[in-house]
Amino acid sequence: RRPHPRPPPRVGRGPRGAPVPTRVGHSFTTPGLARTGAVVGGAHAGHFYFREFWNADSGMLAALHTMAALSGSSGTLSDLLSTYSPYVSSGEVNSTVDDQAARVAAIKSEYADLEQDELDGLTVTSPEGWWFNVRASNTEPLLRLNVEAPDDATMTRIRDEVLAVIRA
Repeated sequence: RRPHPRPPPRVGRGPRGAPVPTRVGHSFTTPGLARTGAVVGGAHAGHFYFREFWNADSGMLAALHTMAALSGSSGTLSDLLSTYSPYVSSGEVNSTVDDQAARVAAIKSEYADLEQDELDGLTVTSPEGWWFNVRASNTEPLLRLNVEAPDDATMTRIRDEVLAVIRA
């Protein structure tokens, strides 16, 4: 008989983990978790990977952990999530383009004065606290954009600026 796993720590207690960026997708995330010994990994697309589940993706386990954390909280699900997501997010915005590489090059040039990373697509980070990632779909003629910022106005401004370059 397998022992019952320990419940997750209560929200607001204990240290928070440090993010370790990896490329998107199971074949990159699973080895990344194993290499770092991370407890959990996730993606904006809603995939959650757990060390206690052989580093595999499990929506059911994510839901159970969420319900356990919520049951130990007097707040709403939105309150609970806000402690983990201090940024305003655009969600994934997809744009159909004819030449993915040319559009990414245009964005790279437009934001050349900011920190850039090409681990998975192009990630641009601002000292003002916002960032975005744009990456080509592997299966469709799309560019996928995700933006996070400290407030709604900044997120909307950056999202719209980058979309204007993507859709030019």
